[in-house]
Amino acid sequence: MSRGPSLPGGAKARPLLGIGLILTMGVCFATLDTTAKYLGQVLPVVVALFARYALQALIMAAWLAVRWARGGGNLFRSEHPRFQTLRGSLLLATSALLFFGIQYMPVAEFTSVGMLTPVLVTVLAATFLHEHVSPLRAALVVGGFIGALIVVRPGSGLFGWVAAIPLLMALIYAGFQLLTRRLSHLEHPLTTHFYTGLVGTVIVGIVALAFQPLQAWAALQAAPPSIWALLVLAGCAGTAGHLCLILALGVAPLPVLMPFTYMQIAFASFTGWLVFKHVPDGWAFVGMAVVAACGAASVWLNLRESAAAQRIAPSESALTAD
Repeated sequence: MSRGPSLPGGAKARPLLGIGLILTMGVCFATLDTTAKYLGQVLPVVVALFARYALQALIMAAWLAVRWARGGGNLFRSEHPRFQTLRGSLLLATSALLFFGIQYMPVAEFTSVGMLTPVLVTVLAATFLHEHVSPLRAALVVGGFIGALIVVRPGSGLFGWVAAIPLLMALIYAGFQLLTRRLSHLEHPLTTHFYTGLVGTVIVGIVALAFQPLQAWAALQAAPPSIWALLVLAGCAGTAGHLCLILALGVAPLPVLMPFTYMQIAFASFTGWLVFKHVPDGWAFVGMAVVAACGAASVWLNLRESAAAQRIAPSESALTAD
């Protein structure tokens, strides 16, 4: 009788729990994206972005402090601060593009174009790391871009120049993934998650103080309790989403989990309808399906080729820049 799949280290896999965590991750990220779009209509984007990263830093600091007090070791110490700073800066750049760009596009369409990251990783790896690109990989790259074009339909007047924002976001995030893939073994994932929040908080705080301190403070003072609650929701949703990803990868193999990450497009469609009453048209749904299929296949190829050679870090596997 088969004992079921095992994880590195001999632990028994629990795929149903892992899938549940990945689906929860998708709900968290769709909630974050929708909340960011709403907050951007009533607050400066820099305020919402600061709340998202500051709450992550605070939540993870509390998590690591409790873990340390219980004898789990000091995960506050980073052995490679330059790696953490560069990695956190790249992720912040993708988040900033998301928080800004989603103000001009529906949540579902923005999310689907942003999830081109796996196929863009193939392009960057071939360009800068001189990795071989098979005909199948090349076809998936072309297919992913065709799917994105179906979603935005250049020349139709639907989105115009703003359609380039999620594409640029996906491109930067692909570079972030390549960096993480090369250096993922350097730090514990919880340490990295803490420093992601800390680096984002420091950089956004400096920007806010340098360019719009009075506007940001005045907006916060004038905000009703409901807006403060949404700021907390954005920070908690982003932090919880990444934690669900880390926990899921601890209980189930990534090839099992990967197809379910694209449920985020469906969740984003639902939250976009729920809050903004937007329903993607038929062609948008077709494009989303093409992007999801090509992205999922690209991730599967990456995993199949690299699983025997290196450990895949949780942050490498995330298909969204939230």
